Amino acid sequence: MPYLGAHTSVAGGLHLAFERMEKIRGRALQIFTANQRRWLSPLLAPEEISRFKARRDQCGRPPIAAHGSYLINLAASDESILHRSVAAFAEELKRCDQLGIPYLVMHPGAHAGQGTEAGLLRLVKNLDLAIRTSGVQSVGVLLENTAGQGSCLGATFEEIAFILQMSAFADALGLCYDTAHGFAAGYDLRDPAAYRLTFEKLERQIGLHRLKFFHLNDSKPDLGARVDRHEHIGKGKIGLRGFGLLLNDPRFQNHPMVLETPKGKELLEDIENLRLLTSLLQSSRDVIYKHFPTVPP
Repeated sequence: MPYLGAHTSVAGGLHLAFERMEKIRGRALQIFTANQRRWLSPLLAPEEISRFKARRDQCGRPPIAAHGSYLINLAASDESILHRSVAAFAEELKRCDQLGIPYLVMHPGAHAGQGTEAGLLRLVKNLDLAIRTSGVQSVGVLLENTAGQGSCLGATFEEIAFILQMSAFADALGLCYDTAHGFAAGYDLRDPAAYRLTFEKLERQIGLHRLKFFHLNDSKPDLGARVDRHEHIGKGKIGLRGFGLLLNDPRFQNHPMVLETPKGKELLEDIENLRLLTSLLQSSRDVIYKHFPTVPP
C-alpha cells in the first residue's frame, strides 16, 4: 500500500517532525528544513543533524522529502530575486544532503510577464546553476506540478517535460504530483476513464518512472479553474472516488503520498484525512485490477 502521511511541522526542532508523523499514524512525511519565509537560515548544528537521523532510524526510516522555500523563483526576471533564489536553492540542497533527505520538492517558479518559453528557459538555466553551485549529487530534485495560477510555470505535463529534457542534470530530476494542482490545471481523476487518460498523458509526456512523490489534496476550485486552493479529502471537487482510484493503482503501491491540507495544532484534521484515505484502500485484488486490467499484478 502507498506510504501515507502529511507535511509535518518542525517547530521546536527538525527531529520533532517524526513525533508528529507518529501522532497522526503516518508512514511518510514532508518538511521544511528551514523557515520557508526567510532567504537566509542558520547553518545546521551537528547535534541537530544527529538527532534528526537518530529519530528517523527509530521510526524505521520512513520516506521523506523536503519542500523548498516559497520565496524561491528560479525563473524570476528581477536579478536580485534571481540571485537570492539560486543561493537559497543551493543551500536547501546542502541541508537535505546533510540530513540524508533524498528529495527536495520545488515549485518551477513564475515567469512574471516574460512569457512561458522565456520563463522555462530561464528556470532551466538557473536550476542547473543552483545544482552546480551546491555541489550536491545525492539529492533528487522533484518538480511539483502547479495549478497554473497567474504566471506560474509547470501546470502542464509539456512544461514539466521541457524542463526535464533541457536540464543538464536531467537524471537528478523527477516529479512530485499534486492532485489539487493537477485538477485545477485540467487533469481529471474523478472516474476511471478520466483517471486513465490523465496518467496515460503523464506516462507519454513525462514517464511514470519520473514520478517519485505525491501531494494528496482535494481541490476547492473546479476542474481547469487554474486556481490553487487545497481542500480536505472528500470535501472538494475531486471527491473520494478519484482518491480511491489513485490509492488503489498498483503502479503506485510503494509511493509516498502526503497531505498538504489545513490543520490545527492538535493535527486532528490530518488524523481524519488519513483515516478517510486508509478506508479507501481496497483489500481485493479483483477490485483493484478492475480499473487497471492492462497493468500486470
